[in-house]
Amino acid sequence: MPHRPFFLASLAWNYGLGMTYVVVPLYAHAQGLSGSQIGTLFSVPVLAQVVLNLVGGAYSDRLGGRRIMLGACAIMIAAGAAFALAQGFWMLFAGQVLMVLSRAAFWPATWSIASELPGARGIQLGRLNAITNFGQIIGTGSCGFILVTAGFAATFLVLAAMGLAALAAGSRTPHVALGRAAEGWSVLAAYRPLLAQRIIYYSILCAYLSALPFSLSMSFYPLLLEHYGFAAEPSGILLALRAVGSIGAGLLVARFVRTGPATLWPVWSGVAVALSVGLLPVINHAAPIALLMLAVGFGSGAMTLYFQITLSESSRASGRGAALALGGLGWGLSHFSTPLVMGFIADRAGIVYGFYVLGVLALACTAAIALLRRWAFERPPLAGSGA
Repeated sequence: MPHRPFFLASLAWNYGLGMTYVVVPLYAHAQGLSGSQIGTLFSVPVLAQVVLNLVGGAYSDRLGGRRIMLGACAIMIAAGAAFALAQGFWMLFAGQVLMVLSRAAFWPATWSIASELPGARGIQLGRLNAITNFGQIIGTGSCGFILVTAGFAATFLVLAAMGLAALAAGSRTPHVALGRAAEGWSVLAAYRPLLAQRIIYYSILCAYLSALPFSLSMSFYPLLLEHYGFAAEPSGILLALRAVGSIGAGLLVARFVRTGPATLWPVWSGVAVALSVGLLPVINHAAPIALLMLAVGFGSGAMTLYFQITLSESSRASGRGAALALGGLGWGLSHFSTPLVMGFIADRAGIVYGFYVLGVLALACTAAIALLRRWAFERPPLAGSGA
């Protein structure tokens, strides 16, 4: 399988990313940071991600996703080293900025690569999403044990090692021929025609909702479980179940997800996300928490696949990285707003009420998606569409 190194690189990189879901918020809490400081730690660096995500998507079309992916792996190595040396808010902030930069480059690059692989596009994107979430499962699930056994510094060095493993595997990924975007190209030229299309704004909303559980996994899910008395090991396992649900979506529904104004995939996916987030704090018991984590993972995974397929099928190969990056702005908006809202509410009313508020917000986003489906597809999705 010639593209196995690509999937192995994604597996290793996401293993490292999954580790950060547990170790970074717990380390920030151990350093004595307040809820607002933790929210700032996870939200403010995303401002850089929003900009660089667009740059990364456009440059994926010009330079090729492989080069951008390798750069993201190198930045993860630097982030792991920075976290291992971090003391206090600002050093943690520097490490988080590096991790955000790695995410900003990695996501549009790998989405673009997967959309160009031989075979059905939905199957390849579903396979990438499944491997992505499997990496996060083993990273999140094992992080608690590594942390208890070796401590924070050693855990961050393992994060750096996973970045190195991803770099080694990614370097063996075959080159993909560049599209016509490589000639007469500029960032503005890549995005100007896309910004006039309704489907882009609709996809941003879908991406925002799909990323909301992801944003919570990186910030306040671990703190809610700690608030309920769960130790690091069971917290890691429970957090990993979100990725298990996303794997199920990537593998089971990839053949069935359809785009267009008639499909109800985004509506049902949004309902699953909203109910799972809002109901999570209701019962402090491992069994219902595990079921809700599976449900939120499945719903967000199906929504992610939906917006990826929608944009991939509506754009040219020469501009697909830019289209996916622009639609993926919803991820950046979620990563920015969700920790800020949660930190603000947690400091004033408690973390439990923060989850109730986000559940209502997710339900409102789902209602908007249901109303906007036909509006988004009334005109041809993207100018000059076609593979």
